[in-house]
Formats: sequence, C-alpha cells, structure tokens
Amino acid sequence: MQRRNSNFFYVIDMDEEGRLRNVFWADARSRAAYESFGDVLFFDTTYLTDKYDLPLTPFVGVNHHGQSILFGCGLLSIEDVGAYVWLFRSWLECMHGRPPNAIITDQCKTIQGAVAEVFPSSHHWLRLWHIMKKIPEKLGGLAQYKAIEKILNGAVYESSKPRKFEERWSKMIENFDFEKNEWLSFLFADCHRWVPIYVKKVFWAGLSATQRNESVDAFFDDYVSSKTSLKQFVEQYDNALKSKVEKENKADYFSSNSTYKSVTDCFFEKQFHESYTNDIFRLFQDELRGLLYCNCELDKVDGLISSFNVTDIQRGKEGKSKRRVVYNVSHNEAEFDVQCSCYLFEFKGILC
Repeated sequence: MQRRNSNFFYVIDMDEEGRLRNVFWADARSRAAYESFGDVLFFDTTYLTDKYDLPLTPFVGVNHHGQSILFGCGLLSIEDVGAYVWLFRSWLECMHGRPPNAIITDQCKTIQGAVAEVFPSSHHWLRLWHIMKKIPEKLGGLAQYKAIEKILNGAVYESSKPRKFEERWSKMIENFDFEKNEWLSFLFADCHRWVPIYVKKVFWAGLSATQRNESVDAFFDDYVSSKTSLKQFVEQYDNALKSKVEKENKADYFSSNSTYKSVTDCFFEKQFHESYTNDIFRLFQDELRGLLYCNCELDKVDGLISSFNVTDIQRGKEGKSKRRVVYNVSHNEAEFDVQCSCYLFEFKGILC
C-alpha cells in the first residue's frame, strides 16, 4: 500500500525472537480525515472479545455528517499495558504528535493506564453503555434488583448536577447495604469518566457513550464476522473504506444540492441551515420542535447577566407528558454568550 501512496503509514512490532507481535497502519485518507475531524477518538476493542477470531482494534471518529470515519487500525497479539502503549504511541506518531481532545474507550484498567500515559492531556470517557449492560450480570441475582436498577438508572441518567448524582448514589449504597460491593465502589471511583453529568461540558461530536453507537461500532460489521480470518479481513479492508467514502461523498452532494423545509420563520434557522450539513441540521430542527414544549421564565438579573429557568415538558408515547425538567440558562450580554445547563451545544455542537 505504501508503494501506491507515500502517505500510507505503518509500524511493525517484533518480539525478541523476531516474530511479528503487533501491527499498526493508517492510509492517507485516514490521516487526512483526522486533520479535519480529530476532536474525538473512539478506540474500538469489540473485536478483541472471545466472540471474534480477529485481534483488530480500529481507531474511529465522526465526520460532519455524523458518519463514522477511520483513523487507523491495529492488530494486537497480546493485551497488556505495554501493547496498548506501543499502539497508542504508533498512532500518535502517525498523526504528527497531535493527541485528540477527547478519547472514548470501553472500561478496562489496562487501556486506562495506557491512555493516561500516552494521552495525558485528553479527556477520557468510558462508554456508559458498556458499563450499564453489566448491571444484570453483577446485580441481577439480588431479590430487590428491579428497585436497585430503577434507582441506579435515575442517579446516572437524571442527575442534573454532580452533587445530585453523588447524593442519589450514596443513598442507594446505604439503603441496599452495598458498602462492601467492590464493583460499585470501583464504578464510583471512576464516575467522572462515565456518568453523563460529569462529561457534558466537553465536546464529544455526537459520540454518545450512553448507548451502543451503531454508526461507530458497526464500521466493519458488514465485512467482519465472528469467523473472519486475518487474510479475509485484509482482502475486505479496501472494500470497507470505499463504501464509507462513497457514503460520505453522497452526503456531501445532497448537503450541497438539496435543502430541508424550515419548521419556523425564524431567520436563525436559515443561518444554521447554511452552517450545518443536512444530517446535522435535522437534529437541530428536532430541538426547534421541542420549543413547543418549553416554558421560559426570567429568574434574576445581575448586571449584564440574565438567568432564566426553562421548563421542558418531555413527552412520552402518544404525546402524553412524561416528565418535567427545569434547565438553567444564562445570557451574558457583554460577551454575547448563552449557556444552558443541558450542555447540548458543548456536548454535541447543536443548539438546544
């Protein structure tokens, strides 16, 4: 591949006896994509599980259409801190020493140690979906499991402030005598890396760790099965990348040559239509429609800063009211700055 393109990058790691141990590579397009969309990096270890025969570790990001893009691939024969450090350093060298602002991984102490060593300045988020799916395995055998699950979900997903999460968590630990539960203690020690309220102030490019992100997790799903061999993967690698490039080109074309009907007569909607791609603009329009269910009240004025309470009546099925959530919004007139306690703009780049 390097003969065809001088920007193709690869590194090979050999053991003491000269045998191939680990490999990293990234083609020219992956390196160029990182230049434009390298704010957030998702390190995918799905294929390292017992379900697959392929020790593949893709580095994945998200483009301006919300589509997954590849930033490189690794093949690991072992899974220790040294191997991950080698892989991350190889990737960093490939990307000219520019670390991502944020990185998402599954919960794994080995990976966490390597991330801390190689990417000390990057925000590190553990996939919440990966953590929460373990709850039935860890706590499902308890007699009060349903009650525990409800309280735990409320603490994780509905806490509006870190203090609220900590209060709910402490109450759960006390009520169900979990003081000696090592798994829950381990989770709480890492809560700033996986509980949404702790990470919402950081831009994550729409890579929500609260659920399985199909667009990212499925990057090679049409080309890799549980029985795919290394030889078969090499043969399918180019096909996977060509398919992704074709989808991105189509999305670029439609964003440049088609428009969506406005849902309001507001001038700012037209402005954002010009700034966002069609796929992202649709998400912004969802927020606009949500204004119908919001009620805004002035709370206080402190000089040039005005504070508002915005009540969002979130709807369930058949339009029935699900729950009322109050967000705090501040407007700094001097700095032309607006901040909402939902942090959607900081988190996804989409105005709420």
